[in-house]
Amino acid sequence: MAEKKKGSGARSLKVRVKTAKRRKTSSTRWLQRQLNDPYVQAAKRDGLRSRAAYKLTEIDDKFHVLKPGQRVVDLGAAPGGWCQVAVDRVKAMPGAGKAQGAVVGIDLLEVEPVTGATILQMDFLEEGAEERLIAELGGPPDVVMSDMAANTTGHKQTDHLKIMALCEAAAHFAIEVLNEEGAFIAKVFRGGTENELLAFLKQHFKVVRHVKPKASRADSSEMYVLATGFKGRGEGAEEA
Repeated sequence: MAEKKKGSGARSLKVRVKTAKRRKTSSTRWLQRQLNDPYVQAAKRDGLRSRAAYKLTEIDDKFHVLKPGQRVVDLGAAPGGWCQVAVDRVKAMPGAGKAQGAVVGIDLLEVEPVTGATILQMDFLEEGAEERLIAELGGPPDVVMSDMAANTTGHKQTDHLKIMALCEAAAHFAIEVLNEEGAFIAKVFRGGTENELLAFLKQHFKVVRHVKPKASRADSSEMYVLATGFKGRGEGAEEA
């Protein structure tokens, strides 16, 4: 074993992954990036389900969307990282007292239980989903959030349209269920069609902004839209 040089500190070494015969080069690159991603390492250390938890943490640290006592819906909750952050921020753990909030996660996939949250395996677009979520929360949500992304095809334009359609569905859902002054957070991808979504959100929220947390990879077109100050479902809402 090589002797450690004095003064070198606890510097972490970059992990290299050899391309196996049955592994595609793209898969090898993804695995190597995961192994060397500081947020992936931090998630394991902090007991969080995914690196995505740090994206929500950064957004909330800056804009203070999640507050003790709030009711929160997490659309596309798998694997549960955002639910974990929400449970902590709104004090949804049992025994929190008067300031106790509530978190409901929903996903088509099965999600391992998240302490302090209710997880529903269902489609948020199916009939009766709104009523079910509100019943589980004990009232209309103060925050609707979504880190959903549609399955990709490899065709850039097609994938962008699919992702934006999912985000638009989440936005319409939020408009239907949110409490007045509520907030909506969702993942979007730059590509041209997001302007229509922004225009729609500006009709119903006082402030709409784009956010690019540091935990979101710099080389990704991924970013988040944050809409705050829900103005209600009135048809006459003026564009902000």
